[in-house]
Amino acid sequence: MAKSAKAKDGWLFKEEPSHYSYADLEKDGQTLWDGVDNSLARIHLRAVKTGDRVLYYETGDEKAVVGEMVVTEGPMADPGSDDPKAVVVKVKAVKRWPKAVTLAQIKQEPAFADWALVKNSRLSVMPVSAELWKRLEAMAIDG
Repeated sequence: MAKSAKAKDGWLFKEEPSHYSYADLEKDGQTLWDGVDNSLARIHLRAVKTGDRVLYYETGDEKAVVGEMVVTEGPMADPGSDDPKAVVVKVKAVKRWPKAVTLAQIKQEPAFADWALVKNSRLSVMPVSAELWKRLEAMAIDG
């Protein structure tokens, strides 16, 4: 397992809201998180454990962390894919954040400069340290 996928305190998963928004997750309650094709993102997804916390990041026009999920099952082989490397996890909605934390806000904070969200914009699954998670939560409350 890649070192970057081991030590973490949570995860961030990205999704295009026109494909599946946080509102869709709230309505459905839970979903299989699938469609991850990037090799590094798959390594991260394989490291996810039941009970892990996950930030929901919408990649649309706003590009922002909008809510929180929890992993309820996984990782497991993607039942909807013929690709033997495809992996999924099951997640459920926990809460929508009071305010979305935009990528523009994140990029203004020096604490986030080395985070994969800022450095590797195409990565769809990435670890989030406890320190960064707490800072993001504060930004969702205080702005």
